[in-house]
Amino acid sequence: MEVVGVRVELPSNTPIVLLREMEGAHRMLPIFIGGPEATAIALALDEVATPRPMTHDLMKNLIEELGASLERVEITSLANGTFFADLYLKLTSGPLVMSSRPSDGIALAIRMGAPVFAAEAVVDEAGYTVDDEEEREDVVEQFREFIDSVNPEDFAS
Repeated sequence: MEVVGVRVELPSNTPIVLLREMEGAHRMLPIFIGGPEATAIALALDEVATPRPMTHDLMKNLIEELGASLERVEITSLANGTFFADLYLKLTSGPLVMSSRPSDGIALAIRMGAPVFAAEAVVDEAGYTVDDEEEREDVVEQFREFIDSVNPEDFAS
């Protein structure tokens, strides 16, 4: 999956992260997320360096300092409107799989250059196709404009 961006869904003003299949039908997968996670993802996509490490920067630093790496993030299931994900870590002692919220996994994957995958069943259930290439590019451009204009204060509660 490609992380297309973050936007605020109207009229509820709820942040979502939008993923797109890189192969096949290029279906879009919207995942509702929290404000702080939306900010963390948007800042990572824009490669903004904060004066102090944010939570996901700290996670990245800890993983690296422990000699481990993040191999991938997988969005594994969707139950009662809630998405679930796993982090696949490579430790010196062997592989480790940890449960994660998708938003945290995505924020970490962007920072660590790790790929994001989604189970076919999840994309089948919650994904949608954009019929026309021009419309798809319009959606992508809207997300890019949002990312360019986002500030951490926009997501403060």
